[in-house]
Amino acid sequence: MSRIGNKKIVIPAGVEVRLNGSEITVKGPKASLKQIIHSDISVKIDGNVITVTRPTDEKNHKALHGLTRSLINNMVIGVSEGYKKTLEIQGIGFKAVKQGNKVVLNLGYSHQIEMEEPEGITLDVPAPNRILVSGSDKQVVGETAAKLRSFRVPDAYHGKGIKYDYEVLKLKEGKTGSK
Repeated sequence: MSRIGNKKIVIPAGVEVRLNGSEITVKGPKASLKQIIHSDISVKIDGNVITVTRPTDEKNHKALHGLTRSLINNMVIGVSEGYKKTLEIQGIGFKAVKQGNKVVLNLGYSHQIEMEEPEGITLDVPAPNRILVSGSDKQVVGETAAKLRSFRVPDAYHGKGIKYDYEVLKLKEGKTGSK
């Protein structure tokens, strides 16, 4: 029994879910998302409840069962509430500036790094050392935040770089720490 796959998804008010063959479409106040469902997994919509079932207890079907339910649930949450990730910039002279639909980063390199907002994603800079990534697609929000972080991963010795707001850095001592 899959604990995640067997949970029913309750559709909140203002969200419309349509099933067209193997494609599920979720429309809400924030966006509209589509997902192709594997042919072995069946999805049923009864009123405001979505149920995901699998044909057998094979390992592959169990994995697809939980995955499909999680993807649909993430879509429902994304179109109604949305997802956010917050990044913090640490380091002397490191900062971010919003220019139109671009974020310009000064990260100690000889050049500035410019990143445009992907489709469906909003990049906000409330402070020079903070970047807010928000959108309705959980996967794209995570990928965008990871790409921003990859421009300057936090240093293990000084802690300089871009990190998630919940991330705790454990700094190393350095050469003179053992004496």
